[in-house]
Amino acid sequence: QVQLVESGGGLVQPGGSLRLSCAASGRSFRSYIMGWFRQAPDKDREFVASISWTDFWTYYTDSVKGRFTISRDNAKNTVYLQMNSLKAEDTAVYYCAGRLSTSGTPSSTITEYTDWGQGTRVTVSS
Repeated sequence: QVQLVESGGGLVQPGGSLRLSCAASGRSFRSYIMGWFRQAPDKDREFVASISWTDFWTYYTDSVKGRFTISRDNAKNTVYLQMNSLKAEDTAVYYCAGRLSTSGTPSSTITEYTDWGQGTRVTVSS
């Protein structure tokens, strides 16, 4: 099991950028696939992006393709979400999640993730 702590959220104007970070504790981070999810007010939590053991394999929901980039630094036990060209509809609490994986295949399935952070709030507004 890993403990996950997100940071980097805040208020940003439409068109702006933010980089979220998720720091993981635990020795098994390199064997974890990692994902970012978000939950807007009065909506279900939804998948944003996922990454395999290394940066080689990433997966995004359609609404963020070309604007968001997920990456990881295994030496620092950290996963990132670079968010560019932010829109009002990106406003949500963003959660980092992970699960041990023997295949390294990224996943968009929320129920497959076993470890979750507490979330960081992103507000896109002028």
